[in-house]
Amino acid sequence: MNVSLYIAKRYLRSKSSNNAINFITIIALVGVVLGAASLFVVLSGFAGLKDFTLQFSNVVDPDLKAEATIGKSFILSNDQIYQLNSIEDIAFYSEIIEERAVINTDGKNYLATIKGVDGNFNKVNAIDSEITQGDWLEQNSNQVVAGWGVSQNLSFGVLDYGKALNIYVPKPGKGQLKITSTKNYFNEVKAINVGIFDINEKLNDTYVYSSISLARRLLNYKPNQISAIEFKLNPNADETAIKTEIQNILGENIMVKNRIQLNDALYKMLNSENLLIYLLLTLVSALLIFNVIGSIIMMILEKKPSLNTLFNLGVPIKNMRKIFFIQGSVITLIGCLVGLFLGFLVVLIQQTFGLVPITPTLAYPVSVKLENFVIVFLTISVLGIISSKISATRVTENLVTGN
Repeated sequence: MNVSLYIAKRYLRSKSSNNAINFITIIALVGVVLGAASLFVVLSGFAGLKDFTLQFSNVVDPDLKAEATIGKSFILSNDQIYQLNSIEDIAFYSEIIEERAVINTDGKNYLATIKGVDGNFNKVNAIDSEITQGDWLEQNSNQVVAGWGVSQNLSFGVLDYGKALNIYVPKPGKGQLKITSTKNYFNEVKAINVGIFDINEKLNDTYVYSSISLARRLLNYKPNQISAIEFKLNPNADETAIKTEIQNILGENIMVKNRIQLNDALYKMLNSENLLIYLLLTLVSALLIFNVIGSIIMMILEKKPSLNTLFNLGVPIKNMRKIFFIQGSVITLIGCLVGLFLGFLVVLIQQTFGLVPITPTLAYPVSVKLENFVIVFLTISVLGIISSKISATRVTENLVTGN
């Protein structure tokens, strides 16, 4: 058996005659446990918060979306429709017309975004599942579904025939015009709200959904003129390959984006915050784990007579250093595993009972991810190995011989 490993195991199993050293060793082990547990809990909490934030975008954002790079709309030809229909891994796609518009009712005006959708839209997106009042709209009608914020700002409800909505968009023109009548310079349609959705504050305050026919009439679009196409892919579909195929069909003037690209700023913000939190927690964990250095150095000083005996028996200084390197690494490993278990237990309790709330009705979201186990284990292990290596270098020939 390797001499260094054998002696390290003996030192680990035996208690020191000096109670102070035993106490310091326990503190070092507790520091590793707390570092691992706190890092895992915080990463799990942030993962849960990230999932909670992104679930709202998953409701309204498709797997892929094609938009014009020049202008606000493009023409979708019959040949392109045929080619899109021939892609097997596209489950559904929906043609979209989207534009900013003024909503007027009962003397109040509100700037919103009209999103005209076809009959496939609620197969591509689950927006109809977020309707809290009323129902989803019917095609080829003047029905709309408004966000909760829009309805509150304009004080209208569901099927409120006493407050019909007037929707205005400017007519195409050039130069500055003196507006004397809305009929001369604005396209107008009247609509009735049949549903209210509630997703998040931004979406609630921004969108009003209508049938694509109403939006086309409002904007004077041609029958094959649209703003975007949203796609839902089959499970296990190759997103990259399909994205490339759609891009080739629609041409270079169309940009095809996936869900991450549609929320590029949000993903960058969340990833940056995650990295910052990880670095801060790693620094805190490092401070806790570096207690291992003190523990190992105290043990080296206590074992000085034994080390002198080993040196006289011909054991090299290099092998003696390995004894304490192994000892520090084992302490770190045990503390890391115990800390991961305790951290997982805390996260599991929060998932089950929601002991820490954000609001009276919403528990702080947490998520258990395999990657967090790996990140914590590698982080704590590397810090522990560095600490053990630093402390083991205190074993020198001068120290052992007393010269």
